Amino acid sequence: MNSISLAKKIRIESLKMVNRISGSHIGSALSMTDILAVLYSDILKVDPSNPDLETRDRLILSKGHACSSLYACLALKGFFNIEDLKTYGKDSSDLMNHVSHKVSGVEFSTGSLGHGLPFGLGKANSLKVKKNMSQVYVIMGDGELSEGSNFEAMLFAAHHNLDNLNLIIDYNNLQSLTTVSETLNILPIKDKFIAFGWEYYECDGHNHSDLKLTFNKSHNSRNGKPKIIVANTIKGKGVSYMENKVEWHYKSPDETLLRKAINEIENAK
Repeated sequence: MNSISLAKKIRIESLKMVNRISGSHIGSALSMTDILAVLYSDILKVDPSNPDLETRDRLILSKGHACSSLYACLALKGFFNIEDLKTYGKDSSDLMNHVSHKVSGVEFSTGSLGHGLPFGLGKANSLKVKKNMSQVYVIMGDGELSEGSNFEAMLFAAHHNLDNLNLIIDYNNLQSLTTVSETLNILPIKDKFIAFGWEYYECDGHNHSDLKLTFNKSHNSRNGKPKIIVANTIKGKGVSYMENKVEWHYKSPDETLLRKAINEIENAK
């Protein structure tokens, strides 16, 4: 299955999961779907049959509320039975509404924002000490950059030359109730990260060729600097009535809207 096909399937499964429990955060899940599809199709060194392999690359989802697309991706890649997705968000299920390490392929449970990068740099530092060549990827939302813990982590990562650390910003410019810029302006991102000693990349977060090219550049760069990739995305990408609409941070599609969304995704070119 190539990354384009995988992305379509992730979107459909994510929509079904959220619909079943009238859950939230589908807009956030859809905005990072293409990022996940390219990573798991073309970039990450992972083995679904041996998810704890020491030489694996590590992916930490810091925006843990968007876990439906990660769960869907892992199931579609064979980390666990896809039928388990039907238990998402239900009592006693390991597939919690915020990403859980109890699920095969998930490295770290997150919920409160600002925890993924500090944990990721700890993993990256440990791998460096062990002379393990695996890389660490952290996916973070743009609104999450207002958390002070991230800036402490940025300083630490650059100071310790963690060039095995790759931070991906899902930059859709919407959070909670309004735009990121209106909530707390985080611009200019590029100048901040370069000043902190990071290597900077930027790409179209929905163009698979651009994502793959950028991820490969970041993956292969070992110049002593941690790497940031700003992936420009659209919240709710792939479903016309959700795209760039802040209310889909919370809303859930009913059966009629679910069918409309799936039809759009299946017929998208």
